[in-house]
Amino acid sequence: MELVSYEQKGNLAFVTLNRPGAMNAFNYDMLVDLGHITESIRINPDIRVVIFTGSGDRAFSVGADLKERKTLTDVQVKRNIYKIGEVFTAIEGLPQPTIARMNGFAFGGGMELALACDFRIAADTALMGLTETGLGIIPGAGGTQRLPRLIGEAKALELILTAKRMTAAEAYNYGVVTKVVASYDLIQETADFADSILANGPIALQQAKFAIKHGMNVDLQTGLAIERKAYEITIPTEDRVEALTAFAEKRKPVFKGK
Repeated sequence: MELVSYEQKGNLAFVTLNRPGAMNAFNYDMLVDLGHITESIRINPDIRVVIFTGSGDRAFSVGADLKERKTLTDVQVKRNIYKIGEVFTAIEGLPQPTIARMNGFAFGGGMELALACDFRIAADTALMGLTETGLGIIPGAGGTQRLPRLIGEAKALELILTAKRMTAAEAYNYGVVTKVVASYDLIQETADFADSILANGPIALQQAKFAIKHGMNVDLQTGLAIERKAYEITIPTEDRVEALTAFAEKRKPVFKGK
């Protein structure tokens, strides 16, 4: 059985954590496979949006495989921590927009994977949180850094130091998730959201994401310079000309990513 399944439909890629019997917990082999898939997506010009989800109807991912963790030496634990951090950073760095389709439990590393994505769409039945302090450890795959950047320091401290398990509605109120939908609508609502992104110029999507991600951690003037450079990349593209032509002809543009 594949630990991580991959499917491409047109310009949309689906990455599914595939250990439903273990609630899609991450073991080392799964992380290695997820890293390889992520790299293949990064260099694939045909992929314009990526959806990450978990197999089954119970869990997105409950984080590290604690049964495996009990058998590991300290050195192996460090290996796993470095690997999960490396893979999630690669996911965050994908040029394509990414969506976490959160179909169930998302705790620890599972929540950190969702935080590494650009958007999080959760089923109304989902439960989630960075619960590591309850296990005597801390989030080690980006949670202490990505969550405060998303919702602010005070709220992130509250959630991490209390190891709070949030309902989807609570996560939305905290600003952790983008949207909450009925569980039976999750697949369609996520597809519709992806389609609303896919309708736009793929080069423009990547450059807008690049400008936002890289501009957030610098001063305003540097960020504006990053934005200008990103805009300049779109100027000589066929897609920009196509958009102007389509506007004049009162039709929807057909973008080719060129």
